[in-house]
Amino acid sequence: MCEDRQPRRKRDPTATRTALLRAAGELFAERGFGQTTVREVAARAEVNQALLFRYFGSKQELFAEVLSHNSEALLRSEPAAELPRRILESVLSEHTRSGAEHTLVALLRSLSDERAATLLRDELGGSYSDRLASLTDAPDAELRADLVLAWFFGVGMMRSVLRKSPLAEASPEVVVEYLMRAVPLLLERNASSGEE
Repeated sequence: MCEDRQPRRKRDPTATRTALLRAAGELFAERGFGQTTVREVAARAEVNQALLFRYFGSKQELFAEVLSHNSEALLRSEPAAELPRRILESVLSEHTRSGAEHTLVALLRSLSDERAATLLRDELGGSYSDRLASLTDAPDAELRADLVLAWFFGVGMMRSVLRKSPLAEASPEVVVEYLMRAVPLLLERNASSGEE
């Protein structure tokens, strides 16, 4: 009788979950939410499709977990004042790379799917907007934060999805330099706040 070519893997729920998140992050970044199947995620993670449903319940929940899991480090990193630059650098770096650590391209490639767009708005929009809004004391801080996000994601869409020249070929450092000149105007702090 023929033996299996590969030895049976030891069950490790944490490793399985991590492999599924990594595989899903890569596929969502490559293809977007709508074009990625559960079967493909399981195959790339080298696990049974049933395990994906056991750990995440559905493709939508997996997508939300990928976005949330991979955004936490970015949103919590210090100093907080550097968050706009970190978000922008992440958006621009995904022009040439994909993978679980690069979630924003998955976001950009998934905006046309209504279910994914709802998850993005609910799971991510609030977190990023809230954190950016905390960087200004302006009375319309939430609007200003949304403007920064819209600007960055618009740049990301033009660069990585539409591949519009010359933006698609521009050096990330140059793009960051130009955009970061204007961000402080939107996320300004009133120098006299707290003073009489």
